Amino acid sequence: MVIIVCGLFTLRIEIMFQDNPLLAQLKQQIKKNIPKKEGRVKATDRGFGFLECDDKSSYFIPPPYMKNVLHGDRISALLRTDKEKESVEPDTLIEQAVTRFIARIRYNKKRLLVMPDHPQLNIALPAKTKKGVNPELLKEGDWVVAYLIQHPLKEGENQFLAQITEKITDADDKIAPWWVTLAQNDLPNSEPEGIEQWHIQDDADLNRVDMTHLPFVTIDGASTKDMDDALHITKEANGDFTLSVAIADPTAYIAPNDPMDTVARQRGYTIYLPGRNIPMLPRELSDNLCSLIDGEKRPAICCTVTVDAQGVIQDDIIFVAAWIRSQARLAYDHVSDYLENGSCENWQPDEAIAQQVSQLYEFAQARSAWRHENAVVFPDRPDYRFELSDDNDVIAIHADMRRSANRLVEEAMVTANICAGTVLKNSFNTGVFNTHAGFKPEKLDTVLELVNETAPTPFDKESIATLEGFSALRRWLGASNNVYIDNRIRKMQAYSEVGNQPEPHFAMGLPVYATWTSPIRKYGDMINHRLLKAHILSKDPIQLPDDVVGNEMALHRKHHRMAERSVSDWLYVRTLADDVTNGTIFTGEIFDINRAGMRVRLIENGASAFIPGSLIVNNKKRIECNAEAGTIAIDTILEYKLGDQFELVITEIKAETRSLVAKPIKQFPEVAVQTVPEQPPIEK
Repeated sequence: MVIIVCGLFTLRIEIMFQDNPLLAQLKQQIKKNIPKKEGRVKATDRGFGFLECDDKSSYFIPPPYMKNVLHGDRISALLRTDKEKESVEPDTLIEQAVTRFIARIRYNKKRLLVMPDHPQLNIALPAKTKKGVNPELLKEGDWVVAYLIQHPLKEGENQFLAQITEKITDADDKIAPWWVTLAQNDLPNSEPEGIEQWHIQDDADLNRVDMTHLPFVTIDGASTKDMDDALHITKEANGDFTLSVAIADPTAYIAPNDPMDTVARQRGYTIYLPGRNIPMLPRELSDNLCSLIDGEKRPAICCTVTVDAQGVIQDDIIFVAAWIRSQARLAYDHVSDYLENGSCENWQPDEAIAQQVSQLYEFAQARSAWRHENAVVFPDRPDYRFELSDDNDVIAIHADMRRSANRLVEEAMVTANICAGTVLKNSFNTGVFNTHAGFKPEKLDTVLELVNETAPTPFDKESIATLEGFSALRRWLGASNNVYIDNRIRKMQAYSEVGNQPEPHFAMGLPVYATWTSPIRKYGDMINHRLLKAHILSKDPIQLPDDVVGNEMALHRKHHRMAERSVSDWLYVRTLADDVTNGTIFTGEIFDINRAGMRVRLIENGASAFIPGSLIVNNKKRIECNAEAGTIAIDTILEYKLGDQFELVITEIKAETRSLVAKPIKQFPEVAVQTVPEQPPIEK
């Protein structure tokens, strides 16, 4: 008997095997003698795929077999050889890549399907609804949450099947970018539910100092409602500054392990998206009872410290629980106009407030100068802001540069967080600390190769592994304005982390840093408030940060950033469609290079776009994209590198993936391809 085990004949035999136990047993015996490969499925938009193995080998998956797997699945596959060409047949599911996903409703001859909202999952899956979800209310294109509950490679299952668990919104809802993105990242889309009456729950021994007579001021955006920091300063006769930073205290209302505390930890942060935010705490707290509204008495934690005329923080750090009353609600733009121009058309402070603003500005200049000389300060970049209509259309995209008032508040907050880090380290040797480990150890040699080519004094490996050496290198790099090396080196740095140990923050050039200045918006800051209260009372803390809270905070932050970027990408696609038709010229800055091309950020509006190598030069043999070096060469000549800026146009908007494709204005002329003259045949 001859058994054919390759090509289309295999598929026919498979059908014979399905309902015949003897043939199924024979199939299993045959499989034992067929080589197997294990790896992850990589799908393409052309129907076929590849099995990417751990040893870097890759095997072709024909289109018929791709119907039984999804992009990202980890599988074991049978190695087939047909006319000396190798391919694989998916056999066993090791790890299912997709469980929960976002999709759009599709119908095929009244059959309910879902199309996953994912660029590599370009397949409509049969679907059913969970109990409580009415399928008759689902229309073509509606957005839903679904779970993959059947997979063809699982034993006893012969097809994909998804279960729809929730409808997100209608197909034509203009607010879909926000609702879909929040659902995609499994984030809440509304504030947490509050309680009927909030009460102060202070420790019986906590004596709040009455500081309501001091002229504290808040400086925020014009539309900000959750104002959590207020400032007061006195300039002494010797030029020193006495700075007081008062921070709203939601822990006065929320005790550890209260239901609201549990909710705050689950959320981690207030979610900020273009045009809207979803608060970590109920708005009754964040926008009212805890917000430092001018004229209202509020509970706060206050840090007072001396900063000398050279910007050096002194050792006289004092934390107290207090009552404060903000005496002015100031806006960034008004304060900046006043400081930069000597007056503001829409705002004129009285003498006391004017003195506060002026002295705060002097303090900020002293601290900024100290940090430039002794720590690490990164260059300013614009914050891109969408202005939306009431109907959620984009009216404009603003590139807001940080101005005098923004820097003033930043320096005060950085100072307060340094003070908190110092106190928490000395009192408890624990807290919620922001840390950064500097360069990745395995990248130190590469860093030295890059910087020592141009550094006036060579750096050494031992030095740049320390906080002082890392800071010195970053300061030199900032002064040299070498954007290419800066971009290269950033990719060799560790990621910032949140943990419960007082370790240095290399990226800021600081030995310790613990944020406590946004407890309305960050759960880690609430923990630090409770620790600071224990420090004030000289008691054991009622809450200590456990070993997982840092990872939780980092994961929350990651999802929030992904959500913010996703909504922004969606809005860019909506907004820039006319620029493709009009051929609008933008300036792009390269922030990533891979073997397929480069990614750029548009300076005018902050959008990111991909420029494939084929739109730089149409002959792939002429172009070399070096991801490791961050360079692109054409005809062996260096043409682009990380950090370069150049003019470009958007050529395509991909609405399905919310992405932009662009090409440079600069064109590279065709070059003649040299060919070898045909030789006459050799006579035998």
